[in-house]
Amino acid sequence: MARDSKNTNGDRYAPGLDEVSLAIIEQLQEDGRRPYAAIGKAVGLSEAAVRQRVQKLQEQGVMQIVAVTDPLTVGFLRQAMLGVTVDGDVEPVADALAEIDEVDYVVIAAGSFDLLVEVVCQDDEHLLDLINKRIRALPGVRSTESFVYLKLRKQTYTWGTR
Repeated sequence: MARDSKNTNGDRYAPGLDEVSLAIIEQLQEDGRRPYAAIGKAVGLSEAAVRQRVQKLQEQGVMQIVAVTDPLTVGFLRQAMLGVTVDGDVEPVADALAEIDEVDYVVIAAGSFDLLVEVVCQDDEHLLDLINKRIRALPGVRSTESFVYLKLRKQTYTWGTR
């Protein structure tokens, strides 16, 4: 169940979410296909009530329920993290990168790079084209550095709620 991560007021970190919603999220993080009836039993709600809560959490953008794959095992032979340095306002560049289909992750960061961008490509030629002709061509992009994935060792989404 939920960790006891609390703020200085003694409340759990999760603005706008009650304990039951947090418990439902944790149940689905463990198994996204867990039946609503089983979740209801674990959190003390009916199956219908869990279904409504899950739908509301999805509509609010709190969570998604998706099949997570290792791209390298389903035909995408090149995955990389790009460090991007930006001149000026970073947010328009982040927004433009988020619109690119091959980009699956964009983070505004502090440190050596302004943005961290994960991309999934069919092969090295596709990655080169993406970086050289599409990402570096964006207004505000000063430089990029590529970190090519050789093998995915761990990918998890079971960090719970706070």
